[in-house]
Amino acid sequence: MAKFNKKKLPSRHTSLGADRAPHRSFYYAMGETEKDVSKPFVGVVSTWNEAAPCNIALMRQAQSVKKGVRASGGTPREFCTITVTDGIAMGHEGMKSSLISREVIADSTELTVRGHCYDALVGIAGCDKSLPALMMAMVRLNVPSVFIYGGSILPGQYKGKDVTVVDVFEAVGKHSAGKMSAKELRKLELVACPSAGACGGQFTANTMACVSEAIGLALPYSAGTPAPYEERDKYALLSGKTVMNLLEKNIRPRDIVTKKSLENAATIVAATGGSTNAALHLPAIANEIGIKFDLMDVAKIFKKTPYLADLKPGGKYVAKDMWLAGGVPMLLKTLFDGGFIHGDCMTVTGKTMKQNLKNIKFNPKQKVLRAYDNPLSPDGGVVGLKGNLAPDGGIVKIAGLKKLQFTGKARCFDNEEAAMACVQKKKYKEGDVIIIRYEGPVGGPGMREMLSTTGAIYGQGMGEKVALITDGRFSGATRGFCVGHVGPEAALGGPLALLRNGDVIDIDAKKGTINVRLTKSQLATRRKQWKAKKSSFGSGTIWKYAQTVGPAYLGASTHPGKRKEVKVYADI
Repeated sequence: MAKFNKKKLPSRHTSLGADRAPHRSFYYAMGETEKDVSKPFVGVVSTWNEAAPCNIALMRQAQSVKKGVRASGGTPREFCTITVTDGIAMGHEGMKSSLISREVIADSTELTVRGHCYDALVGIAGCDKSLPALMMAMVRLNVPSVFIYGGSILPGQYKGKDVTVVDVFEAVGKHSAGKMSAKELRKLELVACPSAGACGGQFTANTMACVSEAIGLALPYSAGTPAPYEERDKYALLSGKTVMNLLEKNIRPRDIVTKKSLENAATIVAATGGSTNAALHLPAIANEIGIKFDLMDVAKIFKKTPYLADLKPGGKYVAKDMWLAGGVPMLLKTLFDGGFIHGDCMTVTGKTMKQNLKNIKFNPKQKVLRAYDNPLSPDGGVVGLKGNLAPDGGIVKIAGLKKLQFTGKARCFDNEEAAMACVQKKKYKEGDVIIIRYEGPVGGPGMREMLSTTGAIYGQGMGEKVALITDGRFSGATRGFCVGHVGPEAALGGPLALLRNGDVIDIDAKKGTINVRLTKSQLATRRKQWKAKKSSFGSGTIWKYAQTVGPAYLGASTHPGKRKEVKVYADI
């Protein structure tokens, strides 16, 4: 077992010397021995709570992590932080809390580690924002760290088919259109989510779980196993042992997360037809280490990456199927073989990506994952857009879309509720471009997701007959011609704020353009007439967020990151 020199670790501040006797007495009160207190302290953070199935299995896995830490010479210190679960926050004002929770999770993890001088960190996350949040905290603190996903939910079964919660969101649209009875809707909702775990399609949680392996912060295969399976605990135990190895070798998150590994992360998002939210979270992780990697940098990777994984919502399969087919390492292997993955990036195994992939072979006998030279389509499932309607950029998920151009007339709504009411009453028509504005990071505040609205549109059979543009976000579960993250946002006077009903909009996901048919002088005249909207929040956390949040194309970060860092926590 490795010997650690506490005199060189942050925990010396809380456990060494005569003047730290009061501090040590607290540890003895919790059942730790003098020997335990002399070892490195490892924070084991989970986003466990009873908000949703995504998080319910995390505390169990944390116990296995702690066993791994103890077995390898460390003293684990478990703590929990919050999550806001999008599936329950969706479609009402609660969704304003979702993206903000990413910052609260990262900040509270940072504060816990700083306050107690932990030497290393293992983070276990289940729901959408909690995954990037813990990765952000790891690179911010820069103590040796391992990330582990809590696992996905098993698919539900309805009428002989695999179903997910998205089928329920879309069923709401079918019900409002008279295509599904209340009895059928009830039957579906009772079976759609049969176990613990995060949503089963390639929505934000599974997208960021794939990212955790591709970026090098998680052990190979750890993203794949569904939450209810006890095999997850094997990876949790190993993660605890791994973090001690990283501590011994002084391999830190900033040795792992680099421009190249961020490019690897963007590559796997594109190859899996993943969530557009990754284009918000990868720039936020990059901000923590002072690397420029914005929305359009992410989009460049998306444009040149083949789409290889036939996953919901654009395709047929769920996360469990991808795991059974060969998991993230098999997908990384074929991408590496095709020259799409940097092999020289360090990972938490203590080996490079190339070394991790050395003995992995592609299995041609499965239907979920394609080889790099036989893609579902030659470019990624997500595309960046720019034009006079989005000077800072916007993003659209094209996985599963039949047509990549759309021209139509604007129908403007100043919040999601107004748009949803219009959709439910079917007061829109084929060819409309539904604009939902003042839902950006500042304007929302909080940059809400629009799954209730997009799900309802799809359920009404209008998914590709209308387009939807917003300065807010979309769930990873959204499908249809939906453009999000449009910037500058309406609250800051961006072009979305200047649109009027009937303005003609052209979107071309092949060329990567989004324009309104207005001249510069017409837009300038409208800008002079525009008046900023008063925020609906004058106090509290949501107000506080709006004061500091940056633009979506830079990740909607709330602090300057490494660019203005004076000293890194790991070196205290």
